[in-house]
Amino acid sequence: MEETISLQDIFKTVKKRLGLIALTTILAITIAGIVSFLILTPIYQVSSQILVNQENTETATVSNQDIQANLQLINTYSVIIKSPAILNQVIEQLDLEINAAQLSDQITVATAQNSQVVNLTVQDSDPALAVEIANTITEVFEEDIREIMNVNNVTILTPAVFTDELSPVEPNPLLNMAIAGVIGLMIGVGIAFLLEYLDTSLKNEQDIEDVLNLPVLGLISPIPDKEMVTVDVPTRRRRG
Repeated sequence: MEETISLQDIFKTVKKRLGLIALTTILAITIAGIVSFLILTPIYQVSSQILVNQENTETATVSNQDIQANLQLINTYSVIIKSPAILNQVIEQLDLEINAAQLSDQITVATAQNSQVVNLTVQDSDPALAVEIANTITEVFEEDIREIMNVNNVTILTPAVFTDELSPVEPNPLLNMAIAGVIGLMIGVGIAFLLEYLDTSLKNEQDIEDVLNLPVLGLISPIPDKEMVTVDVPTRRRRG
């Protein structure tokens, strides 16, 4: 019985403060929309691919052992791509006003399992610059890896391409607004229950019993105004 009453109290509190809850939810969604559309800087993402293949030899056949050796080198190549030895040259060629560590944060290097293709992803607020960074990194890496590792098994498979249809990957206004809506709803419900907890006024007979520790013997039901009967009481005239 107590659980049912507690559940009823929850619904009553939510219903009572429904306007407050709706206001905080709408306010949170509005703020998230304004921040996403007007304040946050759009971030664009481009990708290029390089292929780690066999070294140029007189034989045209490629053994499974060669492929496995190339796969083992990919992890090493992924580290070299993001190393200052490569990135500092990219910064110098493109005249970027950032250091190698900052540029490394904009770069992601990934490979599919058992694949000889390395995907290089670059994010930047300028899509054209992101394309230049991605292509310059792959070009510098392809050239320098010959001296660094004394190999010639890297080929640019797919360079990054700039298109007018390129859309930002961040921020995601709809996702941000959805998350803000959930947070605003939770905040609104929390404030509603906090106000209800701070309200110490007596609302029903149960509150009276809890405060006075006395049983309620009877209740006086309110009488609607339309059901009230007025009685005219005649006044006595004073004798002169």
